[in-house]
Amino acid sequence: MADTSRPTVLVTGAGGRTGQIAYNLLKQRSEHFNVRGLVRTEESKEKIGGTDDVFVGDIRDAESILPAIHNIDYLIILTSAVPKIKPGFDPIKGGRPEFYFEDGAYPEQVDWIGQKNQIDAAKAAGVKHVVLVGSMGGTNPSHPLNSLGNGNILVWKRKSEQYLAESGLPYTIIRAGGLIDKEGGLRELIVGKDDELLQTQTKTIPRADVAEVCIQALLYHEAKLKAFDLASKPEGSGTPTKDFKALFASVTTQF
Repeated sequence: MADTSRPTVLVTGAGGRTGQIAYNLLKQRSEHFNVRGLVRTEESKEKIGGTDDVFVGDIRDAESILPAIHNIDYLIILTSAVPKIKPGFDPIKGGRPEFYFEDGAYPEQVDWIGQKNQIDAAKAAGVKHVVLVGSMGGTNPSHPLNSLGNGNILVWKRKSEQYLAESGLPYTIIRAGGLIDKEGGLRELIVGKDDELLQTQTKTIPRADVAEVCIQALLYHEAKLKAFDLASKPEGSGTPTKDFKALFASVTTQF
């Protein structure tokens, strides 16, 4: 039985690279949180431990995610469409790979309909705070990411961010920079707005730091009703961010 004295947090996309990190970080803090994960397949469930707190559902099917969202306090949305490289690309020969999305797994279905389903379910369930991870670049319809597989991924992510901001739910929208697989907690984190950070040298961030910011956002009132871009200074330059309350307080933008 879950301890009802601790808030229950659901991480969706818990089988993904950033989602797994967030799910595991929360599991390590079991004295503070009850944790659930939502994954799309039984294989993903087994990959992250196969425990009873991992639910299998498809965010594109609103009914299938209701058991996972039932009786949660907080929701961290880490679902995203993932482009795949077309067969036949040989990196040795050079050139650029071509990308595609699988049928039914385009950004419109995953990043818009799937996230809208999660937001609607969270609202119906009385969830107290929703953290949504999006991506920098959404202010530019011509951004190269939109051309991957003709998916317009940033357009659809931006639409779901807007939907959350207008939902009436307490929210934090994190528009992460380029995600890198490096250790977390070692860098100074930088917040920005309107893609300004894309014009600088600091436009990437470790997945582990994004996952940590998601969790910290649940702890501070200063993170509520805020939307911001998030990147990091290179490791070794700057002071690793520890004061998350101050980080969130420095954000002035609601969208």
